[in-house]
Amino acid sequence: MAEGKRPLPKPTPETQHFWEGAKAGQLKLQSCNECSKTYFPPRPFCPGCGSRDVKVVNASGKAKLHSYVIHARPAPGFDPPYAIAVVELAEGPRMMTNIVGCPQTPEALQLDMDLEVTFVKQTDDIALPMFKPAGT
Repeated sequence: MAEGKRPLPKPTPETQHFWEGAKAGQLKLQSCNECSKTYFPPRPFCPGCGSRDVKVVNASGKAKLHSYVIHARPAPGFDPPYAIAVVELAEGPRMMTNIVGCPQTPEALQLDMDLEVTFVKQTDDIALPMFKPAGT
């Protein structure tokens, strides 16, 4: 990744657990104790039933490629071409991310392909979850 610095997230009290997990190499999600819905992005209440009785859970890190676009223009922190993707986590939620570790071509990026999370360190405090083909 080049072309200047990539914009980085600013953790908030609601997202701190997610970023601490990413820094430690763990994908953290939230799950509702009332209706059992697992969800992303982080928030203090369940998007399914509205309950505030939620917990943080470790995700498996497994996903399937749901959708993507191959971006051909440079952007801060990216060298084109690069994939901007939506992955469906094994636990159910979908997450926007980047696909790494493979050619950024339609031949390499097949819908429903098996993926696994990898964490790309950006600073001492921020690692970004990205996904690569499973088993690579």
